[in-house]
Amino acid sequence: MSVFLSGFADLVARLADLLQPAFHTSAAAAAIVLFTLAVRLAVHPLSRSAARGQRARAQLAPQLAALREKHAKNPERLRKAVMELHAREKVSPLAGCLPSLLQLPAFLLMYQLFSRTELGGEPNALLGHSLLAAPLGGRWPDALADGGALGGPGVVYLVLFALVAAVATFTYRRTKTQLAATEAMPAAPTAPGAPGMPAAMAKALPLMSFLTLVTVAVVPLAAALYVVTSTTWSAVERAILYRDIPGGGVAVAPRG
Repeated sequence: MSVFLSGFADLVARLADLLQPAFHTSAAAAAIVLFTLAVRLAVHPLSRSAARGQRARAQLAPQLAALREKHAKNPERLRKAVMELHAREKVSPLAGCLPSLLQLPAFLLMYQLFSRTELGGEPNALLGHSLLAAPLGGRWPDALADGGALGGPGVVYLVLFALVAAVATFTYRRTKTQLAATEAMPAAPTAPGAPGMPAAMAKALPLMSFLTLVTVAVVPLAAALYVVTSTTWSAVERAILYRDIPGGGVAVAPRG
């Protein structure tokens, strides 16, 4: 891990040096945003593939509904029939998870990098960088202790919270609309291991986007920047890629 962290630290430092003439003391923060955009751009082909897979799954809805009715009393046979159908049509029910999973290592690197005071036995120089008045290695409680919510660091977090809340509200409304749109469609298994999303989960799903607020509040500011940038990208990306897909990639609980 230390080797990866040192290499990653060098990458962020080099990007910050390149951006310094334009962003001055916030160059490292700009480098983090740029790095996040590069990661999202790298996994964008997988996101497009996931959207195509969702279109394929939407076309399979009638067949899945028929299987569910045929094997309503035999969950094990239903799971097997669904897997066979997905294999025959070359559709992966879990393809949509790949973009998020591939971003996790980048987020963990960012979190670790700005959580350590030393790298390779030397002081972590990146902790001396900031976004305006807020240190990139600091957290929201640190900002509250340094001037309160309306102090310099606190205002930076208020702006981030406002941005996250706006994106979460957009995602919440879109998810609610998608769930409502799928109510008229036949319910179908969303994964080989389960015949459908539990009703309680379907009700809670629209609220999941607001958990990003908690993440931003507890991780180092550098990691929070990664999360905010990535979440904003995700909202725009899904709005574009899933605009013509019934349900927009959201699975709902079975009715009946």
